[in-house]
Amino acid sequence: MKNKFPNLPRLVNKTPSKIRPRVFGLLLCSVAIAMSGCKKEATAPPPPPKVEVAKIIPTNTPSSIEFIGQLDSPQNVEVRARVEGFVDKMLFVEGTEIKADAPLFQLDDKPFKERLAAAEGALAEAKAALGKSQKDVARLTPLAEKHAVPQQDLDNALAAQDVSEAAVLTAQARVDSAKIDLGYCDIRAPVSGLIGGKQVSIGDLVGKGQPTLLVTISTLDPIWFYCNVSEVDFLKAQQESNRTGKKIEDLPVELLLADGSTLPEKGKFVFLDRAVDAKTGTLRARVQFPNTRKQLRPGMFARIQVDLGIHTNSLEVPQQAITELQGKSFVWTVDTQNKVSQRSIELGEEVGENVVVKKGLSAGERVVVEGLQKIRDGATVQPVTAPETIAATQKLEPTGRTNSPKE
Repeated sequence: MKNKFPNLPRLVNKTPSKIRPRVFGLLLCSVAIAMSGCKKEATAPPPPPKVEVAKIIPTNTPSSIEFIGQLDSPQNVEVRARVEGFVDKMLFVEGTEIKADAPLFQLDDKPFKERLAAAEGALAEAKAALGKSQKDVARLTPLAEKHAVPQQDLDNALAAQDVSEAAVLTAQARVDSAKIDLGYCDIRAPVSGLIGGKQVSIGDLVGKGQPTLLVTISTLDPIWFYCNVSEVDFLKAQQESNRTGKKIEDLPVELLLADGSTLPEKGKFVFLDRAVDAKTGTLRARVQFPNTRKQLRPGMFARIQVDLGIHTNSLEVPQQAITELQGKSFVWTVDTQNKVSQRSIELGEEVGENVVVKKGLSAGERVVVEGLQKIRDGATVQPVTAPETIAATQKLEPTGRTNSPKE
């Protein structure tokens, strides 16, 4: 086979023999230097990862429970038509405060006046018949004693007198009923409160077959808050009330509105149902709040926060330091040798951005709050104090709340 590169041997042969060893030596040195550099990088251990830690410091923690519920009026009075008739007048302004006995509607009362007049006429006839019967008895009594008339005539007169007396009572009852029906044409407010929108218009026929709803009046001060309390929260509230020596009815309650604002006035429990609902496992509760400014209305959704007192020497950890696995909670602790280990803990209630730890941690221990993805069990780390340590920068206010410097 012929050589495809006939000039290659000539070029190799033309390379000076003194240059070949030098080139080969330079190549060997380069390879050696590269290998020595790789060996140093492979053997140098990486520095321990930096993590932010916080020291567990005992603090005073406010204990509270929150419930979601709905506001309602103590009295939602539905004003209904009690007699059948046409609406003639509407005598109120919708959505305003009204006083008790204020006029609301006026129904057409002409038919009821006619019925009253007829009933009064029937009463007059019954009284006239009673008067005649009484005169007959008075006339026949001495005659019957002298045997001037048959005793049967006196007995008939006495029976007629009894019938006339009964007829007078019946006629009087019809007159009273007619007066009541006539009075129902003048519809007035049964209570003081905030009146809603009208449900009928002028000229509508109301009260035919059933009492027609005309308008609803709600009392606003005080106002009630209804919620369902679980068995666990109820038992917790009882335990805390026993610890503080206060009854559940005496625990201060704060109302949190939908816009995040808080009602300045405190409320109190006024009703706890006698039994737990077997379907929901909850207990019906009612809290009463003052509503002097009338800003709260029935139907509003809100939350309440029940103050259960202050727990002294409680331990808290930030929520970001907690990991969950299979329904359990863990934190990473750093010992005096700067080695990390995973610790199982039992959590309590949330306090701002922190969570109370019931079991699993002791005062003075350090937990990892940042850099959890860099660590593993038993590894050594470079701990750096977090900008905000747990409870160290918190100040306890007279209300029992703890606020961080950010707040």
